[in-house]
Amino acid sequence: MTYPAIAELGTIASLWAHPDDETYVCGGIMAAAAANGQRVTCVSATCGELGTEDPVGWPPDRLGRVRRWEASAAMAVLGVKDHRWLDYPDGGLAGIDSEEPVARIAEILDEVRPDTILTFGPDGGTFHPDHRTISQWVGKAWNRAGRPGRLLHACLTDTHLAEWGDAYERWGVFMTADRPVGVPVEKLALHLTLDGERLDQKITALAAMHTQTAPAMAVLGVDAYRASNAEETFVDATERG
Repeated sequence: MTYPAIAELGTIASLWAHPDDETYVCGGIMAAAAANGQRVTCVSATCGELGTEDPVGWPPDRLGRVRRWEASAAMAVLGVKDHRWLDYPDGGLAGIDSEEPVARIAEILDEVRPDTILTFGPDGGTFHPDHRTISQWVGKAWNRAGRPGRLLHACLTDTHLAEWGDAYERWGVFMTADRPVGVPVEKLALHLTLDGERLDQKITALAAMHTQTAPAMAVLGVDAYRASNAEETFVDATERG
């Protein structure tokens, strides 16, 4: 199921906290749009240098470099040619005065003039503070830039959580004791279900980010990992209750 049609999304600005966020949440959307010749601009606020449970084996400077390489490979697979870094500290977005990042994001929106903006919702999906902060920054920047395009927030559907919630608990996806509230499918503003070559493309891009995705593939198994990443779902930020 796909609605609206990818072409109707026009120019897309995709703004996230860490490299791999965008590929998990909207890799298929970005790939399909890029294949159509639509402009896709992807922005990562950090390089994800703290994204490890082994900081001795993966010191931040080393992991940051590797994650930039991984992101370059993933963007190449997805066909996204405009990927930008804001270079803020991983794990530290909530502690930054929002004025500068909001101004920088607003400048990007002024330049790109997107028809569609994709980012996290207020819960950040996993309740990661960086995810929640980038959602706030993008919302403020969108207002500052005059609300160009339609702002969409990533979400999980109630049916997806019913099927995959236990697996996410085993995987350790959620960062706090809070859990996302599933959205009924009929409330979605954007719904893409991937299969065949397009799902292959997304999984290949995720596999390129091996420092982040290899543990999840091991926990879930390749088939379940593919199935759990086959849907990309968003709600309209202005209609979210």
